Amino acid sequence: MKDLPKELILKQMEIGPLQNFLYFIGDAASKEIAVIDPAWDVNFLCEEAKRNNFSIKAVFLTHGHQDHVNGLAEMLKRHNVPAYISRHEAEFYMPVHRNIITIEDGHTLTLGRLKFETILTPGHTPGCQCFRYKNILIAGDTLFIDGCGRCDLPGGNARIMYDTLYNIIKKLPDNTLIFPGHNYGPVPFATLEEQKETNPYLQCNNLDEFLYERMGMA
Repeated sequence: MKDLPKELILKQMEIGPLQNFLYFIGDAASKEIAVIDPAWDVNFLCEEAKRNNFSIKAVFLTHGHQDHVNGLAEMLKRHNVPAYISRHEAEFYMPVHRNIITIEDGHTLTLGRLKFETILTPGHTPGCQCFRYKNILIAGDTLFIDGCGRCDLPGGNARIMYDTLYNIIKKLPDNTLIFPGHNYGPVPFATLEEQKETNPYLQCNNLDEFLYERMGMA
């Protein structure tokens, strides 16, 4: 995997009927990892972690949609670890479990020696968040390869999504590697520089163009 920091564990896995990308992320030295968005096949996730001698220490949640959390309860039953979600997530998407910890934008999460930054990126849901380590961005449903998350579900907001994409995501370094929440694009990941060239949702001249030309708002 190109440009991956050598000290980082990052394993991308497509699981489930909606082409979800789930991830292991963590510290290569200690083999401590977080599972990002456990869903669909918890047994596979646990066995895959065991096969690689990874130690599951946390769950990171990009947001609360069911296709990203439908394995959460089972994962936490098997591994008594904290599960981190944005405190800004809509109440009706907020998982209920004693291990849930709500966090703020810019919170630092630690696995082994490595520290991961949370970035609040609302639009798809109020509490969508990305996880960043150096040039790696786990983008969830904020940004897909050549697409972005839909904004027409409860809690979604296309105007807020525009602000997220143009004032947060596009201002990250061009060498940022985007790892999305679904396998909806021609490749499983890409640099932000590449996405600026090919992703139509990042090529609008203004909010009106984004809303009417990309989001189909009348």
